[in-house]
Amino acid sequence: MCDVKDLPKQDEKLQSEVTAFSAQKLKHVEPVEKVVLPSKEDVKQERDHLNLLHGVEGFEASKLKPTDTKEKTILPSPEDVKQEKQHVNLLHGVEGFQHTNLKPTETQEKHVLPSPEEIKIGKHADVAQDIAKFDSGKLSRTETKEKIVLPSKEEIEQEKGQVKLLSGIENFDAKALKQTDTQVKNTLPTKETLEQEKNA
Repeated sequence: MCDVKDLPKQDEKLQSEVTAFSAQKLKHVEPVEKVVLPSKEDVKQERDHLNLLHGVEGFEASKLKPTDTKEKTILPSPEDVKQEKQHVNLLHGVEGFQHTNLKPTETQEKHVLPSPEEIKIGKHADVAQDIAKFDSGKLSRTETKEKIVLPSKEEIEQEKGQVKLLSGIENFDAKALKQTDTQVKNTLPTKETLEQEKNA
């Protein structure tokens, strides 16, 4: 065993302060509870939340009624697509028309006008008299109707956009769609609501 001499010595000043310490010098302190208990409203909200979770877990999907899905987007019918194709083909024919494919034609004049020499000779003096005596009031008024109206550049661009849309609809591959999970956003009723409906 080691001797008392070998033990470490304490500081005499520190030892005197410890022996002379008085507990009456300590200040009185009131403890503060940091843990706050929930209020009645918090407890009620927690119970409602738990009831809702229990209602969702115990909900039976067999009680749901079947509903009919209504499609708001109406796709064009085959007849509409066919008409659009014909119209588009007509526009492409107008755009891609080549004047070089036209055959030259000769204009035949049915009414040959007299030459200056013949007019001088006077062979057509009767014609000149008839022209002078002609009454334009006997002519009937006519209106010119254009049967073929070519589309403008803006209309052709619009038709191109419709053609791309129609071709996308016709060539649409349903296999390219990805499978998605439907998320129900409607809040399910609680047990209290279900009981009230049963009692009603």
